[in-house]
Amino acid sequence: MKVPSSRIAEFCAAGVLLLTLATAPSCGHPGHPTDPPPGAAMPIPTATETASPVSPVADFAAVSQLVQDAIAAHRLPGAVVQIGHAGKIVFREAFGSRKLAGEPGLDGSPAPAEPMTEDTIFDLASLSKSLATAPAFLQLYERGLVRIDEPVQTYLPEFNPAGDPRRAQVTLRMLLTHTSGLAGDLSLDGPWGLDKPDKADGIRRALAAWVVFDPGEIFHYSDINFILVGAIIEKITGEQLDSYVPDHVFAPLGMTETRYLPAAKTCGPHEIRGTTVALGHYPPWIGQCPAGTWSTALLPRIAPTARDGDTPGLNPDYGHLLRGTVHDPTARRMGGVTGSAGVFSTVGDVGRFAQALLDGLAGRPSAFPLTRSTLEMMTTPQQPGHTPGQLEAANDAIRTATENDPDSTARNYPAVPGQDLRGFGWDLDTAHSRPRGTLFPVGSFGHAGFTGVTLWMDPGSDTYVVVLANVIHQPGGPPIVNLSGEVATATAQALGLYR
Repeated sequence: MKVPSSRIAEFCAAGVLLLTLATAPSCGHPGHPTDPPPGAAMPIPTATETASPVSPVADFAAVSQLVQDAIAAHRLPGAVVQIGHAGKIVFREAFGSRKLAGEPGLDGSPAPAEPMTEDTIFDLASLSKSLATAPAFLQLYERGLVRIDEPVQTYLPEFNPAGDPRRAQVTLRMLLTHTSGLAGDLSLDGPWGLDKPDKADGIRRALAAWVVFDPGEIFHYSDINFILVGAIIEKITGEQLDSYVPDHVFAPLGMTETRYLPAAKTCGPHEIRGTTVALGHYPPWIGQCPAGTWSTALLPRIAPTARDGDTPGLNPDYGHLLRGTVHDPTARRMGGVTGSAGVFSTVGDVGRFAQALLDGLAGRPSAFPLTRSTLEMMTTPQQPGHTPGQLEAANDAIRTATENDPDSTARNYPAVPGQDLRGFGWDLDTAHSRPRGTLFPVGSFGHAGFTGVTLWMDPGSDTYVVVLANVIHQPGGPPIVNLSGEVATATAQALGLYR
């Protein structure tokens, strides 16, 4: 499917878009834009806002060396790292390549490597749960519109139409802490959502997901949990997540570079392959776009992820490089906007989120759109059966292990076997906590995304570490969490923390 210049002309006729004549068809005169010469580089637009200044307070050479070594070992093509401490950005650097040489460029043809830049936009994958879905849901909690320990079926009766007693035990708390017992993800068997997005079918499948473990008993990470949380937000607010979250979470924090990128709301001439956006022979759009859409002018700054590997033979986009379309196949089939994935952002905006959250937790002036008490609840153990002593027990276990083997850098995740600690949308101490490193204590918190992104925050030292990478663009690249943990440890060492 092509969305050509003539379609844009309809907007022009309504007085919505202003076009630049040199690179796009003029209003009233639709036509094909001029193709760039073969091998010519596309212009790379820069961020719409000037990046916040960096105030160096320590030597972060060890952080730089870790990332450079990982790139040299082909663990990832590139990354952007930002570190905040004591209310200031103390380190920010882009490393390596945004796109590897020989991989398709914006026109789909093999192209030279693109350097990583500090304003690169990344697919945040599951970090969307923490930066978007959890805060939006807790706003509804603050307004008295949801109750944390209420069964899911109260808000989504379709979750338990037959009155199954096991499904009736699943509560919102369990969704938010991944203790619901639900299966990990939706089945991708069959053609649903491949030729065109089908969010309604995805929601129906999530509502019917199997409860594979006893509710409230164990930590079992599941995208379905947050797909359902997103569905509850949309049902109560009457808005889609990509309308509600930008207005109520991103805008108050000044996160102007953060957004969902649903293919159905693309602005500018482009092509649609199934559920994905591609430029084809069109250049990135430089005209204005109506509210509620996103411009293909962003595509040059977006880090590509992997080639679409979803269902060969049924998927029109199979084998094509994903760039500007969410990598998560479930979210992609659902149109790019779910409670589990779909947000794209920059290191600067993720840092804004992190600092505002840390400020709010500390009682300092903060734009974070939740109260301090809700932030404390969000970022402390909230899984069923949680107790006040669990954090202390975890840190005691780490101290004992360190005393017994002072030279070891190995850590158990979680620190106490069988004691998985989760907040609402945040990881505290589970097998997913490796981005914490070995020096930040249990009680710090964060999250990771499959594409190669992590954010970890430590309220005790007022420090955050953001590592954004597109690891899966590198064939065979390992998960980012080990490198992020090494960066977190080097950060704590550079700042002289927890020695």
